[in-house]
Amino acid sequence: MLSSRPDLDPVRLFSPIDFASRKAVLVAVSGGGDSTALLLLLKSFLDRRHPDVKLVAVTVDHGLRPESAAEALEVSRLCAIRGISHRGLRWDGEKPRTGLSAAGREARYRLLANAARDAATDIVFVGHTEDDQVETVSMRGTRSEGRGTAAIAPATLHDSVWYVRPLLDVSRENLRHFLRDETIRWIEDPSNDNPAYERVRIRKSIAEAGEGERARLAALAREAARKRAADGETAAMLIERCAALAAPGLVRLAPEFAEESDGAVYALRILLATVGGQEQLPDLGRTEALFRKLQPGLRATLARAVIDVRKSGVYLRREARGLPDVRRAGAGDIWDGRFQLEQAADGMTVAAFGTRSPRQVELPGSSIPHSLVGAALACQPALLSASGKPFLADRTEALFNPIVSPWARLLPYFDIAPARAIASLIGAKPFPTPPFASHIAGEA
Repeated sequence: MLSSRPDLDPVRLFSPIDFASRKAVLVAVSGGGDSTALLLLLKSFLDRRHPDVKLVAVTVDHGLRPESAAEALEVSRLCAIRGISHRGLRWDGEKPRTGLSAAGREARYRLLANAARDAATDIVFVGHTEDDQVETVSMRGTRSEGRGTAAIAPATLHDSVWYVRPLLDVSRENLRHFLRDETIRWIEDPSNDNPAYERVRIRKSIAEAGEGERARLAALAREAARKRAADGETAAMLIERCAALAAPGLVRLAPEFAEESDGAVYALRILLATVGGQEQLPDLGRTEALFRKLQPGLRATLARAVIDVRKSGVYLRREARGLPDVRRAGAGDIWDGRFQLEQAADGMTVAAFGTRSPRQVELPGSSIPHSLVGAALACQPALLSASGKPFLADRTEALFNPIVSPWARLLPYFDIAPARAIASLIGAKPFPTPPFASHIAGEA
């Protein structure tokens, strides 16, 4: 019998998710208490509300502990008893000597994404809890300028798959009460008690501080998430109103952008990171200082982007330094953090277009200064012919798709509005629709 605890009501937890357009969903299940409870709660909900949606549990065995294979088998047995499809995946191959955690995380993402594609779905449920949320906020709070304190998003897009976290306001202890009520055993990872890990030390300090500190951190996470989403909406509206692609690789901000207050610095950080091909936004303090100087005549560089202020507007382009070396073209390659090469003619290599006479790159009907157009085009990707002459790629020769650098790999749900605004600005592929029913209703 499912728990009567209000915070564990499956309808409350899963009704916000759009199941109507999906035939299957995945759950990442390690065998720990959080993911095991998530699996059983979701199974109950789907049986009652969406019986035609197939539920697939996936266990990733990283092969780092001798017990991991047996733990995956325990999950498989539970799934067999409960009538749930189960897949066991293993991270094979040599493990790196350094950066093991990051490599393991990438392997897990890759395996889960492949499993999602095999199941013809774009949703993987994961069991992050309120405890994970407050621990993350506590860890980030001492080393973040504010944006990062939003902590864990309710959903994150990675490699075209949405990782959905419906338990972010549910405590770990309540999930364990639920499992005890259901007489379900779970696995305790020994690393959860190892003080060598920062998260374990933070967990202990929160427990020692008491319920008041936990409640404070949970409230901080909720407020920071709300603020980050609101800031993103404001920045997105500003980008849509003031920014335009004046020429390939050249973003123009209308003169009034420099007079804006709400959201302008955040919008500028996003634009600089995109133009410069950077995953991380530039430093807040340096961007604020730059924004205060946005007057005609200013020319500065930040985050690999050149800021050139004229009377006609603020122009942003990639700086000429540090561009990729000449290399052979390969479908799927990321070039300079700004483009993905989808297809290429045989025997061609990719290089920066390079400096050309401004008159050679004049855009018909354009009032943009020739020097700006030429400087921007010089940093665009080009194909190198057999004779060694670079030429800008025609869409029949190669397809360089622009990418939204700050969110090319990970897009938290908080940031969907500015990510979409930037994608529209630079002609990148649209981001997939978030998996929440309310979001879909809002777009209808």
